Amino acid sequence: MKDLVQSVELGVSQRKRLKVSQPKVWLKNELVRVGLAESLCTYVMMVLGLGSVAQVVTGQGVFGEYLSINLGFGLGVAMGVHVGGKVSGAHMNAAVSFTMCTFGRLGWKMLPLYVFAQLLGSFLAAGTIYAVYYEAIYDYCGGNLTVTGVKATAGIFATYPAPYLSLLAGFIDQVFGTAMLLLCLMALSDQKNKPAAAGSEPVAVGLLVLLIGISLGSNSGYAINPTRDIAPRVFTAIAGWGADVFRSGNGWWWVPLVAPPIGGVLGAGLYRVLVEMHHPSLSEQDGGLVEEFEEETTPLEKQGNICANICV
Repeated sequence: MKDLVQSVELGVSQRKRLKVSQPKVWLKNELVRVGLAESLCTYVMMVLGLGSVAQVVTGQGVFGEYLSINLGFGLGVAMGVHVGGKVSGAHMNAAVSFTMCTFGRLGWKMLPLYVFAQLLGSFLAAGTIYAVYYEAIYDYCGGNLTVTGVKATAGIFATYPAPYLSLLAGFIDQVFGTAMLLLCLMALSDQKNKPAAAGSEPVAVGLLVLLIGISLGSNSGYAINPTRDIAPRVFTAIAGWGADVFRSGNGWWWVPLVAPPIGGVLGAGLYRVLVEMHHPSLSEQDGGLVEEFEEETTPLEKQGNICANICV
């Protein structure tokens, strides 16, 4: 009892002194923190996205349609940005990481870490959805795990081209889709243009992915992400679908692996060449603003206040 009273008195005295202790930092290694955050945000994005596909496929349209998948991935991306955005940047996409390295926004030495983290998160997400929907999948296909056909289920996890789509057309489709993704991402983060408002970045990026799915998704499922596609594909090969996941679609598997990084660099490069490189310098922008205010306001005191606000 005496010890309890002493501990209470100690707590009261500490509160009186208003000393606030800082939370303990468990992981101080930046590489570990970035890797864990990137893995987790990718996992969250993929679980929500693949889960929406599984629900639509196994529910045979009763629990959603194609738009449900677009919403699932779009909102999944938004949640992923919330999970890891301030730590790793929440790329969740090797094409994004590769493009950031190409334009000097991420060191090349960080690329293997990002790619590994994204592969890990995607693979674990595929395994999770397989476990959650295991009985639903087997009830839907009768235990016959196939890649093509009326009861195909491999498309829950990885992307496959429409029957009419050639490899060349599919390659162009993936290059263009990823180019649009990176072009718009560059615009959303351009502080000298019209960036997403502070705090709204996750929603803006999620809406962008939703828009791409609505407009550019029917040809091949808009993978636009190498790690999102190859990791679940490898999982399905191990889980029972076999080597057909690599043979289907005339050997489609390499297209979502190679085309998105090319498209990402092209889209981001296009934005830089046509927009970002032509922004006036900060001093020029400040000078132009001051001149406009000086023309509109005559009192000298007001002019001084405006100039002070601009400088701040």
